[in-house]
Amino acid sequence: MAPEAAPLFPSLLLLLLSLLPQADTRSFVVDREHDRFLLDGVPFRYVSGSLHYFRVPRVLWADRLYKMRMSGLNAVQFYVPWNYHEPEPGVYNFNGSRDLIAFLNEASVADLLVILRPGPYICAEWEMGGLPSWLLRKPNIHLRTSDPDFLAAVDSWFKVLLPKIYPFLYHNGGNIISIQVENEYGSYKACDFHYMRHLAGLFRALLGDKILLFTTDGPEGLKCGSLHGLYTTVDFGPADNMTRIFTLLRKYEPRGPLVNSEYYTGWLDYWGQNHSTRSVLAVTKGLENMLNLGASVNMYMFHGGTNFGYWNGADEKGRFLPITTSYDYDAPISEAGDPTPKLFALRNVISKFQEVPLGPLPPPSPKMTLGPLTLYLDGELLAFLDFLCPEGPIHSVLPLSFEAVRQDHGFMLYRTYLTHTIFEPTPLWVPNNGVHDRAYVMVDGVFQGVLERNMKHQLFLVGEMGARLDILLENMGRLSFGSNSSDFKGLLQPPVLGQVMLTQWMMFPLKVDNLVKWWFPLHLLKSTKPQTPSGPTFYSTTFPIAGPLGDTFLYLPGWTKGQVWINGFNLGRYWTKQGPQETLYVPRPLLLPRGAINKITLLELENVPPEPQIQFLDWPILNSTVHRTYIYSLSAEAQSASEPMQLSGH
Repeated sequence: MAPEAAPLFPSLLLLLLSLLPQADTRSFVVDREHDRFLLDGVPFRYVSGSLHYFRVPRVLWADRLYKMRMSGLNAVQFYVPWNYHEPEPGVYNFNGSRDLIAFLNEASVADLLVILRPGPYICAEWEMGGLPSWLLRKPNIHLRTSDPDFLAAVDSWFKVLLPKIYPFLYHNGGNIISIQVENEYGSYKACDFHYMRHLAGLFRALLGDKILLFTTDGPEGLKCGSLHGLYTTVDFGPADNMTRIFTLLRKYEPRGPLVNSEYYTGWLDYWGQNHSTRSVLAVTKGLENMLNLGASVNMYMFHGGTNFGYWNGADEKGRFLPITTSYDYDAPISEAGDPTPKLFALRNVISKFQEVPLGPLPPPSPKMTLGPLTLYLDGELLAFLDFLCPEGPIHSVLPLSFEAVRQDHGFMLYRTYLTHTIFEPTPLWVPNNGVHDRAYVMVDGVFQGVLERNMKHQLFLVGEMGARLDILLENMGRLSFGSNSSDFKGLLQPPVLGQVMLTQWMMFPLKVDNLVKWWFPLHLLKSTKPQTPSGPTFYSTTFPIAGPLGDTFLYLPGWTKGQVWINGFNLGRYWTKQGPQETLYVPRPLLLPRGAINKITLLELENVPPEPQIQFLDWPILNSTVHRTYIYSLSAEAQSASEPMQLSGH
């Protein structure tokens, strides 16, 4: 009888298992003595890239993350926008493209560690910097401070969010190696250390002491943005003086690895200014210099994505500057998910310092062309008021803000009637720059023109007593950076006609997305067609796709400004007349294949072209403008007569 050998197997198995990192032995820590990170006790440096799950359709997450890993990155950095997940106080949404846990799992499948930035404020060029606009229902709230009302809302949110991510912390067996507290707080006017200490205590209470917590600030923000007990990191771009900034960082973090948490591969775009670009040479040279120093680097952005719907933010730089629908960012992976020459150049640099996965990157996705297609008039917006606001108007002597009537995004109609006849053209104006952000004015249904925040302050009107005055207000995106003052929307002051303050207003909060998605397909209303439609008007058409589906770019030649939906999905804003963005990215999953009918709907806010046509192109147009631009880079190659942009951060 042969001797039994079975007992040897369990001991061998135990030995092998003991060699694998266990949850209780996994660690990511700062080795201050040697100015480095240690991952499971081994020296480690991350080369990371930013990607925002909320700017990419869920079905494309895996594709984008895989391309990042194949580029040589070992980590992904991303924000969590509070307003995306808590649309109303105590109402939470983590479904579909908001499924944060699914995104963490996709990152794990792609073999990427995670650097998480949960805020509560994130900037990110996102609506209100990620803070929910319902906070402004308390008009005197002080955002991003130790105001008890703000802290109570933050505490409530984090008590929901942070337990969800707790199992994904690295020492718990997950892939989150570090978490940022707040975001570039040093760029905020408050400099409230009680607030920052409260946040740090909240993170520790809910996540424990093992996770590495850090702060990120621009070089001028380190004084108010850093906090003892949180690891201090900095952000800057390829044109900045790296030696000077890292030397400054050492005053706040004398020992430990150097970290650039936002190394800018490109820059954001504002409506009316040129499309931002950063040269491949400048970006790759800066990265190589930092990696030579042993620094850990996160590239912002590695893939930008799209501000679908109403989610774009805005800046205040002398005037109100809303951010475009495209968040292409001139990033290494384009808005459509394609590798760019910048990606291959960065991959080559990274390969000099750490192993890059073998194998080619996937080729660009198939692109599709279609059209031109003619759009047909559905009717003026005013004709659909019963469907846009089925509960009827809110009455008030003075106009109320969006926040006061719980309208977070989109549009609201203000209506009153003239109390006397205006024979001569008389200025309509709103005191104290009280139009936030853009007003489309109609008298008895006839479009009169536009009032615009910081820009166009009056219109001249005539009208008979009893004439109906309609003012459609568009929220163009709440301020997302810096002062982040409470950016209320709507008519913030009563309009004045000549010297007469207008009162007795009706407010119609408009549910435009509901109309497009649910009512329009039923064709419940057939409006009479005006001779020369102008002002807010709906147009639409349907179309089949005979060939194979592909990503595409919607081109709107001659159209002025508005919002567009494809198959009920809010693709975002267009502003063809203003630029620089002339096309809107249409991901392939939004389109229906052969045998199905697709529908496109436009809400044109001002003027329709003589031939109301659109096209789908196989390439984007992001740089068509004759307006002045701001240039962030101060390097010799980028110098121009244009005004330099201040570092705004994210």
